[in-house]
Amino acid sequence: MVRFTIIPDIHADIERLNVSLQRTHKNSMILFLGDFVDASKDVTAASDLRVLETARKLIAEARARAVMGNHELNALLYHSAGPDGSPLRAHSSKNQRQHRSFIEAFGVGTPQALEWTDWFLETLPLWIEVDGLRISHACWSDLHISEIRKRRPDGFLKREDLAEIASGATPFGRAVKSLVTGPEVPLPEGCLFHDYHGNPRKEVRLAWWNAGARTWPQASLSVPNPDELPQSELPSDVIAAIYPMDAPPVLVGHYKMKGDPGIQHPKASSIDYPNTPCIYRWFGETELTSAHLISL
Repeated sequence: MVRFTIIPDIHADIERLNVSLQRTHKNSMILFLGDFVDASKDVTAASDLRVLETARKLIAEARARAVMGNHELNALLYHSAGPDGSPLRAHSSKNQRQHRSFIEAFGVGTPQALEWTDWFLETLPLWIEVDGLRISHACWSDLHISEIRKRRPDGFLKREDLAEIASGATPFGRAVKSLVTGPEVPLPEGCLFHDYHGNPRKEVRLAWWNAGARTWPQASLSVPNPDELPQSELPSDVIAAIYPMDAPPVLVGHYKMKGDPGIQHPKASSIDYPNTPCIYRWFGETELTSAHLISL
């Protein structure tokens, strides 16, 4: 029996959401991986409102649960002011473009925008662990979850946390950002690589799900030329951030994976494939399998 149907990032694409729901097993609980809002330029039927209303109804009826994505957190920061009155997320042209479909639907700082960002806080925890399955938006880290639990044992943020998260200056703020955006780690002193835009980078996104990774090329994401990375073994603190082989299975979204949908590791995987959308049907297995990925 299908126990959960896991649906990754929707990004205001009501057509994709409807198709995902049509492929959902009627007796299974739906688990959403966050990022309901902010349509990409490729979405032809963008509707933040319809997506959010659909998700809210399913959750209110106890047919679904969901975690917070980085776009929900970004919306909270964009529509909130810090102690100096400035927005916690800058209203730059880049951020406006990313948040365009939400702004077009609800405005900036309006009662409607604040109603939905309140709903994010009230309804979307940073992680869910249920019946032997774990979900979060971009990363599962026992270390970061333990840090957050000291203040928010249930994983639900409060408005008074937002300024600290925006600054990223405390262990709590950094832990929250890591769960919704994924971990980045510094390269050894004197090392760098160039990203897809040609910019030099001294920190690399960590393929935290790759339990067998022991070198920098094996453990790194979004590096066009892995030969630029050090070929040495990973330091112990980076190895400690990689998901262990004996942990429960965890699914995330976020990473805009390319190619045909697949499972990166039997214990942890992203199922966010924007160009070839899919859902995952979980039957209670302790190891994830590509056979349970359903293309839409």
